[in-house]
Formats: sequence, structure tokens, C-alpha cells
Amino acid sequence: MVELELETEEDSPYPEVRASVSNIDDPDMPCGTLRAWFLCFILSTFASAVNTVLSLRYPAPTLMPIVMQLIAYPCGKFLATIMPIRTFYLPSWLGGSKFSLNPGLFNIKEHTLITIVMNLCTTQAYSLYTVLTVESVYFYDTPKPILFTILYTISTSMIGMSLAGMSRRFLVWPASMIWPQNLVITTILNTLHAEDDAYDSSMSRFRFFSFVMGGAFLWNFVPSYLFNALSTFGWLCWIWPNNFIINTLFGTQTGLGLSVLTFDWNQINYIGSPLIFPWWAECNTFTGFVLWLIVCTLSLYFTNTLFTAYMPFNTTQAFDNHGQPYDIFRVIQNLKSFNVEAYEAYSPLFLSATYTMLYTTGFAAATALLSHTILYHGKALWRGVRRVRTEEDDIHAKFMRRYPEVPSWWYFVLGVLMFILGIICIEVYDTDMPVWALVVAVAIPIVYFLPSGFIYAMTGTTIGTNLIGEVVAGYSLPGLPLANMMFKTYAFNTLSNGLTFVQDLKLGHYMKVPPRQSFAAQTIFTIWNSFVQIGVLRFMIARVHNLCAQDQEHRFSCPHARVFFTSSIVWGIIGPQRLFGNGGLYKPLYWAMLAGLVLPVPFWFLARKYPKSWLKFVSVPIVLSGATFSPPASGIVYTAWFTTAFIFQYLIRKYNFRWWSKYNFVTSAALDAGTIVSTLVIFLVLQLPKDGSISIEWWGNTVSANTLDANPTPWKMPPANGFGPPPKA
Repeated sequence: MVELELETEEDSPYPEVRASVSNIDDPDMPCGTLRAWFLCFILSTFASAVNTVLSLRYPAPTLMPIVMQLIAYPCGKFLATIMPIRTFYLPSWLGGSKFSLNPGLFNIKEHTLITIVMNLCTTQAYSLYTVLTVESVYFYDTPKPILFTILYTISTSMIGMSLAGMSRRFLVWPASMIWPQNLVITTILNTLHAEDDAYDSSMSRFRFFSFVMGGAFLWNFVPSYLFNALSTFGWLCWIWPNNFIINTLFGTQTGLGLSVLTFDWNQINYIGSPLIFPWWAECNTFTGFVLWLIVCTLSLYFTNTLFTAYMPFNTTQAFDNHGQPYDIFRVIQNLKSFNVEAYEAYSPLFLSATYTMLYTTGFAAATALLSHTILYHGKALWRGVRRVRTEEDDIHAKFMRRYPEVPSWWYFVLGVLMFILGIICIEVYDTDMPVWALVVAVAIPIVYFLPSGFIYAMTGTTIGTNLIGEVVAGYSLPGLPLANMMFKTYAFNTLSNGLTFVQDLKLGHYMKVPPRQSFAAQTIFTIWNSFVQIGVLRFMIARVHNLCAQDQEHRFSCPHARVFFTSSIVWGIIGPQRLFGNGGLYKPLYWAMLAGLVLPVPFWFLARKYPKSWLKFVSVPIVLSGATFSPPASGIVYTAWFTTAFIFQYLIRKYNFRWWSKYNFVTSAALDAGTIVSTLVIFLVLQLPKDGSISIEWWGNTVSANTLDANPTPWKMPPANGFGPPPKA
């Protein structure tokens, strides 16, 4: 009793964690039960297969982890009801232990284990976009053996797990590593498994969750189907549909999107739920939006710097010197090699204003992340390397010491094995990728893992290595599109998957899942998920007519593979040398790397000199990543997101902390769940049948399409003989 009282009194030093994570633990509660493993197998197979099919279609929703988390709850309850409560004994030669098919009520640790698996299986393997690009007759049409696909997919998916395990003392065990995304998941778990938390006569969190989720489910039909104009609510563009300045500033499709109001949670939640990120991090992100997209990008555009005024303001499309979408097929031959003569006769490649700023801030963020980590986390890293405790254990870390930890050498051996699989993959099969390139590709996420992990764990903001991988591959492997795609996949996927693995380890840490069971679940189902996705992709390639055709009859146009294909040509065949090298129009953008490296230094010194000022909350990498989502997103996702964050994360938290601590994360989870389920229903019931012809044609669904914003228009009309310097081979 005394121990329980002490456990109940001690809690996390962070209010966000206290509001969503329980500070008690039952070490006798079963976790890796047979029914939990059974549900992991069934639900992961289902979600993995469905998302693989949906990833080939446009438009298409995705089965999100939160949906699978909700589905797992009634499934677990059902199995607990029907399975026999009989105890079985293994023979002595197998250890003589006992087990039961039904150890009691479906509990929160079983549910957490299933959720960890769902977080892995709902993500499409990045490597499969390479495979589809290589094999499709609409792209490179050079099929590879299935063993290549297996080795490539498993190695790219699993190397990151090794990095995750090796970084636990930095990113999982310290209490300061909050991982805001996990707080929504833990809130749902605690809400579903709490019998009644309305001890203070207020509404229980489960009942509140049900009401908000139901309301979000019903409301989403309005902006997503019945009245589409409410989604972006560009009312100024409706009034002045042909005014270029109004449409550029307030348009939400190709404009800046300076409106604040939207009635669509999908728009508000585009960056991530504004109810879960720390307020100081949200201020940094919004500052970046103001600096880079409003001040710098508008200046860039209306001064026609880098010829941006001859293109629409906000678009992911690349253009030629006549302001037309760049026809990539005019500069390649046989879809495989670069045609220098055709390139010189055609045009260099030009980027829109927002795309130019995206690259500029991306280059700066890549170096700022490194210098920021050294300055702000250097001492913790050095102490961690010397195996000195970086901070005192909180209650959750103390609880987790009850369970056997996974030895670090397990993760190290796993990483070595996966790296060997990668070597076999690139050496046995014709990939044009040398072993040294694989070493460099894996070295990039190794360097960036802890810097990105610190930012992600403390703020929920991701800063990836996609751009760095593309640039390095473009310079080191010129003219080799397959090698370029594989390099980018190893560089990007190792980091992104690794951070997902760490996030799940922190989830298990919060919910007191034995670490070795988390390790087993992540290893087994990542590999199983790879086989499922490979099998489904092979089935789709073999059975779907005209798969990946732009006008495929059921809209299986392979949008992600199409982007992969274009990127492989731009970076792998044309190459960054022609864009950013000597004589390249965009060479000055490289100076952003130097600026990013230096920028954190003055803020670090000022924060040390004035430790009680607002300067201690400035994070240069987050400010630089403030423009990450645009293009394709417009400013409406920033302004609506920040306005909502101001209400919940500042006003309500400051003036009604009691309500915030009980309902804030429940509100976020319920809005996410209701909106996602509603989106799936709209897709399956109203869009998938008859190829989306079940629609409502009226002013509210068409007004946004009748503006300059919806019909890309440049500020200046290109000269008849084209603009910009001549292309240089």
C-alpha cells in the first residue's frame, strides 16, 4: 500500500505527460498474450494490404494508425469474451511453463502492443516506390527479380531500427524527450480502458471523446463533400475572382493563403494537430512561415528574382523558359538516358517562388540542425557517450527498470545483418550502385539521427534527409537513376523509419510494455509487413490493367511512383550540377547552408546571457522548417493551425488548466479519429463507386474552381522568345 501511494504521488515533471500518461503500473498485467499477437497479425496484414492498394490510387485516403487503434479495441474485447479461459501446461522438455488463451479482460498493455505494430504496418514501404518505378511499363520498364525486392525492402526498413535501439539513452529514457505525438495515443488508450474517470462530477473522458468524435465524423461531410468551399474558405477570391493580387495573397490553391478561417479539420491538422505541439515550438514554426513565405517569398516573387514572376506563385510544378510545365520527356531518350542536345535546344528547369524558398530553407535547416544540436545538446551527448546519466529518472523510467532491457548488441547485430542484406542486394543485382555509395547513404541518417530525434521528440517537428539524399546522390551517382533512387531511399527511409521505431519505443516506455516484447513486435511485424506489401504490389502489377497509366480507368495512376520517377530524372539524369553547380541559376541557394550553420550561434549566446528571456525558446531549425509544407500547402494551413493552437495551447492552458489537462489531448484524438473515419466512409461510399461520379454540383462545390487561384496564372507573361539564361550541359 505504501509503494502504491508513493507511485501515485510521484509523476512526470511535464504537465503534458501528466495529463495523458498514467503514473501507476501493474507489473503482473499480461502484455504479449496469444490474442494480442493474433490481433497484431490479422490487423497488420489487413492494414498493410489495404494501404498498399490505396497508395496506388489518386485520390485515396489511408488507414491511419489511430483508426486501427480504435478497431483493435472491440476486437480485443470480443476475443476476451469468446476465447476459453483454460490454462495449458507445456511439457517439461519445453520448459514446463503455463499459459492461457484468455488471461482475463483485454487490457491496456495488450492494446499498446497492438498499437505499436499498427504504427509500423500502416506506413507504406518507401522502397516499393522504387520497385514500381523500375518495373512499370509507364516508367523504366526494367523488371527485377522478386528476391531483389525482398532484400531491398527489408534492409531499407530495418536498418533504422538499429539506430533507434542505439539511441534509447538519448531519445527514450530521458523525461525531457516528451514525444508529443505519443500523448494523443496514450490519451486514447487510457480513455478507452478507464472504467470511469469522472470522479469530480465532470464528464468522463470516454464520454467526451465519444461526443467529439461523433461530431467530427458528421461535420466532416460538410467541407469534404456537401460544401467544399468551406474547406479553404477563400471568400475574398470569390468576391474578386479575377483580381490577381487578391488571388495571390489570399488564394489557397496556388496563392499564399493568408486567410485565417477554415471549417475543415483536415486543413487545420495538415501540419499536425495544433493541440499537441508545445506552444513555444508552434510559435517558432509560425515565425518561420511569416519570415520565409510572407516576407521573403513575396519579395522574391514581386521583384521577379530568379524569374519567379513568370510562373504561378505556389506550385510544386517545374517550368521551362516559356512558363509552361517542364516536359521532362523532351530531354531524355528511351526513358533512361539524358539527351544533352535536346536539353540545350529546349530549356533549363525553373522553380516557382515557393519551391525556391523550400530548397533554400531546406539547405539551411540541414546545417542548422547540426550546429543547433552541438550547441544545445552537446553536453548531454558527451555524457551519454560516456554512459553518464543525462538526467534523473522520472517515475516512468523507474517503472521500466522492473523489466529486462534489450541489450544494445542485439540492435547492433541487427543493423549489421541488414547492412549485409543491402550489400547483397546492390552487388548481386544490376543496380549501378557501388558499396561505397551504400556506406555514404547510411552514414547520412547516422549523422542526422540524434539531431533530428531531439527536435522530433521535443517538438513533434520532423526535419528529414530527403533533400540531402537527393543532392548527394545527384553529385556522386550522375546519370544513374536507379542508383539515385536507391541512395535516396536508404538515406531517407533509415532516418524516417528509425524515428518511427523510437517513437514506438517511447510509447512502450510510457505504457510500461516490457522492452523485449516491443523489440520482438517491431522486428517480426516489420519483416512480415514487408512481405505483405511486396505480395500485394506484385498482385496489383500482374492483375490491374494499365496500372500507373495517367488515365487508368479506376484511377490507379501511382501518384507516389510518378513523383519518384520525375525526381529520379531531375536528380539522377539531369543532375543537381545543372541546377546548382557552376553557372547554374540556383547556385546561390547553396549559401543557405553556411547561413544555417551560423544562425544558431548568436541565439545560443543570447539565450545564455539572458536565460529568463524568450530567447531561450528560439529554435533556428524549427524556424527554418516553417516553410516545409509549402508547396503544396498554402498559408491557410499555417494561420488556421496557429490560431487553433493559440486558443488551446495558450489561452485555455493558461486560464483553465484543469479543463486543458483533462480534455485537451482527448479533443485532439477525437477530432482526428472522427475526421479520418468520416473521410474513409466518404471515399468508400461516395467516391469509390462509379469513380467519384456520385457528387453534388452546386455553387458551394464549384465557386473555388472559378478563380485565378484555381487556374494557375503568373504575374508576368513570359517573353515570346523565353526568359532566363540558355541551358548549359
